[in-house]
Amino acid sequence: MTGAQRGAVALLAVGQTLTYAGVYYAFPALLPALEAATGWTKATLALGPTLSYLLMAGLTPLTGRLVDRGLGGEMLAFLPVPAALAIALMGFVRGEGQWLALWAVVGVAQAGCLYETCFSFLTRRLGGEARRAIVQVTLIAGFSGTIAFPFGHWMVQATGAAGALIGYACLMIFVGVPANIFGVRILRATTQRAGAERQPAPRGRLREAMARPAFWALSALLSLAYMNHGILITYVLELFTARGAGAGEAALAAASIGPCQVLGRFLLLLNEARIGNRRATAIALACLIGTACALWLAGVAPAAIFLAAMFQGAGIGIISIMRPVLIADHLGREGFGAISGAVAVAPILASAAAPVAGAWLLGMGAAPLVIATCAGLALASLAILLRLRPAGSAG
Repeated sequence: MTGAQRGAVALLAVGQTLTYAGVYYAFPALLPALEAATGWTKATLALGPTLSYLLMAGLTPLTGRLVDRGLGGEMLAFLPVPAALAIALMGFVRGEGQWLALWAVVGVAQAGCLYETCFSFLTRRLGGEARRAIVQVTLIAGFSGTIAFPFGHWMVQATGAAGALIGYACLMIFVGVPANIFGVRILRATTQRAGAERQPAPRGRLREAMARPAFWALSALLSLAYMNHGILITYVLELFTARGAGAGEAALAAASIGPCQVLGRFLLLLNEARIGNRRATAIALACLIGTACALWLAGVAPAAIFLAAMFQGAGIGIISIMRPVLIADHLGREGFGAISGAVAVAPILASAAAPVAGAWLLGMGAAPLVIATCAGLALASLAILLRLRPAGSAG
């Protein structure tokens, strides 16, 4: 990549960082404050993110096709705006219906402005150089949680939950959106792949991919991993305090998940020539298993929550990189946007179910049941990977 292209990728990374801070991390960062402000239960509040993920799952195949038709840049640039406006209004809701309606707007918008669209746009724009660009995006965007948790804590203290939600929205609109717009423009101006970006998938390409066992194996593997992460990240503060950590210590450990994502991705980047895609994914899933082990240890040594944050961050950080790479390795690059969008449906549904599932698990058996469930999800995902052996894959 040229210097201008690397700059464009960095701008897209800033856009992803602030978009994720608002649409993904704001809810867990503000959950205790939202409970206090609304008087609603965790399960009631969790219905909002669940609805948004359900809508995202239904629309992601469509947005994947729009990427294949050359509209990925437009979605990245402009869809964060309605999402941010909806987030800003959440602090003023007067009933559950309004809460769900605003999350529905977020769900529609995030179907076309998060990693899935960004990675597909980069893959179609940069071709073989896309993996390095994706790593660069995630190295920066990994700090999204690091920004979101302390920012939410500070804003709640200063302005309350409503003011904090407005703060997240302002970051998205006034910093994230301009970064996306300029990143897309620069990348399009400095590459010669406009024809490839606008080339729709041949008829039947998605149907052909869905007929392959690898399509469903990847969908299941990613679903289990993202269910694991969705449960843990939604209730991370409660899980950490339940294992004996103080509120400040729990917030600090939660904020460290982001830097650990970056660390995991950086180590992968340094060793990409020696670690194949399958092996890297296995290491990532082993890290998620390590998270559960560290949380058990935290019951007698609360400082182990930092070890849990390190494992979880590194594991999910590597998986987010390997997701598009594994799809391309197993199912090809032709019609990548549509195929990647279709594979993403199951993991998004898993993420949708995670807040409600986590609330139910906490009600049934408190933190130990949540930890055991997360360990089982990661083990099952690893078992699927070990049986997945595509022709020509490394590692």
